Amino acid sequence: MQRLYDFLRRHPTWVDSVWAVVLFGISAASEEARQGSRGTDSLTLIVPFVLLLCLVVALRRVMPEKMLVLGLGLGVAQVALDVETMAADFALLAIVYTVAATGERWASRLALTAGLCAAPVAQLRWPNHDTSALGNIAIVVFQAVPFALAWVLGDSIRTRRAYFAQLEERAARLEKEREAQSKVAVAAERARIARELHDVVAHNVSVMVVQADGAAYVLDAAPDQAKKALETISSTGRQALAEMRRLLGVLRTGEHEEGGEYVPQPDVEQIEDLVEQCRSSGLPVDFKIEGTPRPLPSGVELTAYRIVQEALTNTRKHGGPNAGASVRLVYFDDGLGLLVEDDGKGAPHELYEEGGIDGRGHGLIGMRERIGMVGGTLDAGPRPGGGFRISALLPLKPAH
Repeated sequence: MQRLYDFLRRHPTWVDSVWAVVLFGISAASEEARQGSRGTDSLTLIVPFVLLLCLVVALRRVMPEKMLVLGLGLGVAQVALDVETMAADFALLAIVYTVAATGERWASRLALTAGLCAAPVAQLRWPNHDTSALGNIAIVVFQAVPFALAWVLGDSIRTRRAYFAQLEERAARLEKEREAQSKVAVAAERARIARELHDVVAHNVSVMVVQADGAAYVLDAAPDQAKKALETISSTGRQALAEMRRLLGVLRTGEHEEGGEYVPQPDVEQIEDLVEQCRSSGLPVDFKIEGTPRPLPSGVELTAYRIVQEALTNTRKHGGPNAGASVRLVYFDDGLGLLVEDDGKGAPHELYEEGGIDGRGHGLIGMRERIGMVGGTLDAGPRPGGGFRISALLPLKPAH
């Protein structure tokens, strides 16, 4: 049945043509029954009307406006040529419905007006003398009601189709907006992962390079120091691999290795471990915490850790051999303050602003982006007398 229904929907003209044939058969049978009351000349005149009215039914959905005009012309010709109403006139009901459902607005209004006028005109042209005036009025009303119902049904179908079309358009628009939002979210996530990867690689690899150079320098003279440097390289490499595994795991779509565990995102408590790692790599770091430590939003803690990590990495890479650094964490009632300073030779401040210390766009620009995501503020620049200072304030609640 579903296949038959789909076939009928794909070939509406064939369906209407079948109905036209049925209407022609009914009209032929009706006229044959009435042949005794009509002459041969009258039957010769009726046949063209029947054929044309059946054509109206067959092509009503292909060209509704033209078939409406043809139907109205046939109705006027019937009145003018004194061809009484017949079974084929049901084609006028079909075209009124079709125009109301799918035709132009002017054609719909014309069909309603003509349909309501058809019954009174027919009753005036072919009155029933055996019926009283009140009976004739009742007949007119009875004959006009089908035209009104056909138009109302067609117009309601039009309204329903327009409503569904509007819903489909809205659904399509929402789908496009959802896709656009998804693309924006994906781009933001990729940018976040890129920042995370940069911080992991820049910090840990720089530590490994410094330790490897030191180990090579003292390998023969001080084997114990070389061994300690190699242990630092090993632990730093494992930490980098663990963090990179966590970040790359975010990129997996639906995959999760059974039993696999990812390292949690760094927080404020791990800053002390970061400082110890820098000290073990040869960078003196003074670390202090002011205020009462308390739990902070995960985004604030991750941002604080990455800022300190980036600042110490830049100190190690550009501060010179005798550079030292200091890190201050200050807990306020409404946020967390960070102050990272070094006394090294540093790099030109313009290099930070133009694209990052490493020349790839991950200097102060990356820091400002991170801090902006949590609604904080950043103040960075050279210190008087040498070195560099990074001061940040991270609020507990994002700014609105």
